[in-house]
This record gives sequence, C-alpha cells and structure tokens, in this order.
Amino acid sequence: MLSALSLASCNGVMYDEEGDCDPHYKARFIFDMNMLYADAFSKEVNAVTLYLIDPATGDIVWQKSERGDRLRQDGYLMDLDVAPGSYQLLAWCGEGRDEHFTIPADASHHTQLTCRLNREYDPVTGTALSRKDLKRLYHGKTDVKIFPEEEGTYIYNVELVKNTNDVNIVLQHLSGEIVKEGYTFTITDANGSLDWDNSIMPDEEITYQPWQVLAGTAGIEYPEADDVPVITTMSACVANLTVSRLMADRSNDMRVKIYNPAGEKIVDIPLIQYALLVRGRYEHSMTEQEYLDRQNKYDLVFFIDEGNRWADSYIYINSWMVVRQSSDL
Repeated sequence: MLSALSLASCNGVMYDEEGDCDPHYKARFIFDMNMLYADAFSKEVNAVTLYLIDPATGDIVWQKSERGDRLRQDGYLMDLDVAPGSYQLLAWCGEGRDEHFTIPADASHHTQLTCRLNREYDPVTGTALSRKDLKRLYHGKTDVKIFPEEEGTYIYNVELVKNTNDVNIVLQHLSGEIVKEGYTFTITDANGSLDWDNSIMPDEEITYQPWQVLAGTAGIEYPEADDVPVITTMSACVANLTVSRLMADRSNDMRVKIYNPAGEKIVDIPLIQYALLVRGRYEHSMTEQEYLDRQNKYDLVFFIDEGNRWADSYIYINSWMVVRQSSDL
C-alpha cells in the first residue's frame, strides 16, 4: 500500500515504495482560476512548456514541452529530469504561445521569458493592430521549491492563469436596422507584452479589431404589468474581439470605442472599470484582480437610438444591467 506524505517545503506529495532508490520529480498543471472554481486543465490546455530556474542565478537550467492528447488524460503529470536542488517553476502554456504570441526560443535567464503579442501595422498610420481570434495563452509560476535527494516521487503543482479574453460587443437598435458594415469597433491598450512574472511590460498601444462581425435580430425582455415580461425583437450587430491580459491597476487604460456610419465616436468607455462593476453580482468574494483573472469572457450590450447614437443611460455586462451614474465613468 502506498503512503502519501505532504511536504510543506515543496508544496507537493511524496509517494514511497517506488521500487528504486532515486527520487522522481513531476509537475501537475492546474487551471481552476475560472468562474466555475473547477480544474479545467484537461479540457482547455493543449500545450505546455515548463522552465526550471536556478533561484541563485536566475538561469534557466531545464525546460520541456508537451502537447496534444497526452495532456487530456486524467492525472497527467510531466516528468522533471533534474538533479536534486532548489528550483522555481515557470510555465507558458496554450496554443497561443506559439501561434499568436512570441517567447524567445534562446532564453537563458528567467527575465528573458517574456511573451509578446504578434501584431501587424497599418501601412498608412503605423498603428499596431491585432485582429485575430487569439489562441489561448496561460501563465503559471511557483515559489522556490525543494527537490529532495531522498527516495520517492515528488509532485509540484503549477497553477495557471488565462491571459486571453473574449470580448463580444453587441449593438441593438431601438428603432431601426443595423448595417454591420457601418460601424467600427476597437479596443485599445498597451498590454501586448507580458513579463516573466505575468505583469504587463511597457509596450506600444495595440488596437484590437474584430475577427468577426455578424448581424441579425435579438429578443429583449421588458417587464410589463403584473411582472409579465414582453419580448421585443431588435436589429442587432455583434463584434467578436480577443484581447490580452486585463489588469486592475490599469483600469482606465483599456478603452472600448465604437464609431457609427457617420464616423462619429458614439462609445468610449474603460472596459476594465465597467467589467469590475458586476464583480459583486457573483456569490464568491474576489479581489478585483482575481475577478479579472477568473472571468475571461465579457459580453457588452449597447443600445442605439434613431440617430445611430448610444442611448447611454445603461449597458448590459455579462447579462447584468448597469445603470450609468456618470457619463465620465
């Protein structure tokens, strides 16, 4: 029968009676930083790259990548082929790290493990653009862990944070039809470069543009007499965008802007400030940053009047109605 001992020094588990006298080290990846508070690693993450760092020098002493069906197996663990010692574990995971972001392949020091969003440039204005449905990107790191010399199997948990966010902007017309080609949607922020610790590095401003715009109709419920809802059908336009990491200490930097067919800017709001307005509607108590890390999908619904301008008294955010108290928010 196997015995399990919790190791406070390495935040892992040791299983004795492995059949040889060598220590065995493994990494377990966990993605429960989501609104379900459940580990979704096997369902969401299909590629991992793990780096082991010497805490004395900051040098990368070992790295390994795995991907595909192996990661979807229950109980997936990555074997760590290193000598006993002390290491910090750092991971960049998801298809996004190779397809839509760039991490230096020749990095030798942990400070070089930065992650930069691939972007293109407008040939006329030189504006940095991102209009891709960005593949998922995850980051994880641990404190310094002890890798003992004693016989046994030691498992080290690497908890991941998802950095890519889906933003769906819905325009609903109160009295007419919406022609999707007539509106321009952008999200701007200088958040395209992430440091080794997942903080945002100085960078140029990125203009995120939709990777898809659709038009159609949508039904909205309005309460009537006796609290019986009446559904009204409205013309709607939906723009889908994907953006990089949201940070609570940069709450005024990320701006959602919408221009109508006349070229007028009808919406200009700080996305992060608005996203945080509904944080308290959820049953779990979270800090602002924890909420932004857990919530990676934002649905924003704006209503347009007969003049193709925003009826700006309220907005829906992830199905919650927010009444605007100030036009300066």
